[in-house]
Amino acid sequence: MLSYAVRYFKCAGGIMITASHNPKEYNGYKAYDHTGAQLNPEAAEAVIMETNAIKNPFEIKFVDDAHIKTIDSSFDSIYLEEVETIRINDSEEKRVKIVYSPLHGTGGEIIPGFLKKEGYDVYPYQPQMIVDPTFPNTKSSNPEEALAFEETIKYAKELNADIVMVTDPDADRLGIAVKHENDYHLLTGNQTAAIELYYILTEKKKNHSLPKGGYVYTTNVTTNLIPVIAKSFDMEVVTTLTGFKFIGEQAELNKDKGIYIFGCEESYGSLIKDFVRDKDAVQAVYMLSEIAEYAKEQNMTIIDYLEIIYKTYGYYYEFTKSITMTGRSGIERINEIMTYFRTNPPVIEHKKLVSYDDILLGIHVRGHHQTKLSYPSQNVLKYDFEDDTWIVMRPSGTEPKIKIYYGTKASSMMEAKAFVHQLSENILKIIEKI
Repeated sequence: MLSYAVRYFKCAGGIMITASHNPKEYNGYKAYDHTGAQLNPEAAEAVIMETNAIKNPFEIKFVDDAHIKTIDSSFDSIYLEEVETIRINDSEEKRVKIVYSPLHGTGGEIIPGFLKKEGYDVYPYQPQMIVDPTFPNTKSSNPEEALAFEETIKYAKELNADIVMVTDPDADRLGIAVKHENDYHLLTGNQTAAIELYYILTEKKKNHSLPKGGYVYTTNVTTNLIPVIAKSFDMEVVTTLTGFKFIGEQAELNKDKGIYIFGCEESYGSLIKDFVRDKDAVQAVYMLSEIAEYAKEQNMTIIDYLEIIYKTYGYYYEFTKSITMTGRSGIERINEIMTYFRTNPPVIEHKKLVSYDDILLGIHVRGHHQTKLSYPSQNVLKYDFEDDTWIVMRPSGTEPKIKIYYGTKASSMMEAKAFVHQLSENILKIIEKI
């Protein structure tokens, strides 16, 4: 909503201090530019330099009160009217039953009321509706983790609900659990994004509202299923580095070239319509509610709908392995690992290395040909193999970890999972010897 407010009121920027899903001891600090996107690295560095130049914080000049205006709750309605515009299909009588939790965060202020106004049968999980930065009634406030769903799934079983939706405390990311064959199944951020994109493209094509040459945005650690789906509908695909700030930046740069269709990243963030320039769980909740209702009308679940996607494009599976290495020695070890793989690309039996990106050096290598990358320089390596198989390695930007992302496509989910987990074990064995 802050991103939208920056754009709506034509502000110079925005600042959000947020607990997000971080441990309760920490706050997050998000800074936005005039387009409503989070600051890119160049702009962030400029702000840091200005901040470091301050010798005495008590000498900072503040604007007087006449320049300060508080936004009241009427702005919620303005924002939600925009959210309503993402609707593609509408059912007069909605049958899908939804359990929702904001995980003690801000989503509870508007999401349940908005869904009820739109005719959905929604059941907020009251113990987690209380806004509380200590997150007392959940074992995790991160929708990527199964622990975040522990209590809401119990509640859903009591109600026989069709779907469980949880948003992280600043309501920019959404996780879902779907009832299928008498049990609740957690979907990954990659799966949810693929479902959203396929539904948007398929249904807009049906009702002749799909623009030609629309733009779909993804990141270099998000499932390859996103560009595959997008290209099958003749969409343009833009791939950025990890972080929605890069998607917001690219959406602004391409606004006159083609219509924004969808943006997503693997870590449970998506953006349906770019009146906001950051990931937006309110939009995601609204769209997934529509998809759940559509599936129910077809006597399906969202899991069945996902299976249609897999049967059309192949079974895509992704896995992330984080390796914690603390202290100075940990930093040195992470650097050693990155240096090793920079000069020794992984070898996968029966899968040829097609290309690799060294984003620190800014180069893309395919065979004997080398081209420059347009990404900002980061210590990231990406290897693309045959059969939509890929590996990305990067040090975490916020924790003493190296993160290794894997993805592949196979003829069954069982085959895809077995391959990726064996590949991960093989890479770990190499790391142990470095």
